[in-house]
Amino acid sequence: MEVNRWVVLTAVAPVAWGANYYVTHEFLPADSPLYGAALRALPAGAVLLALSRKRPRGAWWWRSAVLGLLNVSLFFVLVYAASQLLPTSVASTVMAVSPLAMMLIAWALVAERPGAAHLAGAVTGLTGVALMLLTGAGGISGPGVLASVAAMLVSAFGHILAKRWTTDVDVLASTAWQLTAGGLVLLPVAAVVEGAPPALSPSALLAFAYVSLIATALAFTVWFAGLRHLPAATVGLLGLLNPVTGVLLGVAVAGEGLTVQQLGGLGLVLCGVFLGRPAPAGRRRVRRRIPARPTGPGSGALRKERPTGGPPAR
Repeated sequence: MEVNRWVVLTAVAPVAWGANYYVTHEFLPADSPLYGAALRALPAGAVLLALSRKRPRGAWWWRSAVLGLLNVSLFFVLVYAASQLLPTSVASTVMAVSPLAMMLIAWALVAERPGAAHLAGAVTGLTGVALMLLTGAGGISGPGVLASVAAMLVSAFGHILAKRWTTDVDVLASTAWQLTAGGLVLLPVAAVVEGAPPALSPSALLAFAYVSLIATALAFTVWFAGLRHLPAATVGLLGLLNPVTGVLLGVAVAGEGLTVQQLGGLGLVLCGVFLGRPAPAGRRRVRRRIPARPTGPGSGALRKERPTGGPPAR
């Protein structure tokens, strides 16, 4: 039950991120990726800092800067660019390569060797992604794909590094520090490169509210919490819900086409998520406790002496 609860909570993050592609593509200014990333990070960091009321200490001053650079500054800019250059479905499906990347990096950094089910789930999910990409919208932007791939690699490394470093720190505080540090790095760079902040319409302000509060503050908090309580391979495979959300939202709201092959790809992606579910701990314990059935001499007598109507032997 505890494992399932963390699976459901962690799944909120990729669903929110899948919707984020559409919101960014449709409502946010296309020529201000640096300001867009900063305005996504800083309000979210401020909200979480107000809730946690903790400041970094010791090594967490430089760790927050490193994680903020990877998980916020670089990642947000790359995702913003990919969202503007690619259709919603394509931008989100490229990120589905991250489960395999997270498994390999987790094996190297935190000694979490992926199991056969996790690897099968990654291969199945990647096959589904290939079907969706190869039959998706035409006119795919090369720079957009490169930005999306770079975002996937940066986030996979940054998330596993956060898993390694944040075991003894409150998840709300560590997420707040990363978002604040990353946003503070972005703001002066945006001022130099992009000049004055862009003028925002009421719809853009509402879009930034979603992007910052839901797709960032809430999503990153439950994602990092999930990394503490679940294997990195399981969390990575939950990330496959990102492209599922992006594709379905692109079809339902943005009017993007969906072929039969893409539907098959979506089905494979969901199968990949299912394969990555951790086995319930109780079930594993029961399997270990059941003794082997006696097969030697006298085993028949033992079965006869068992009282009828009583509980089965364990």
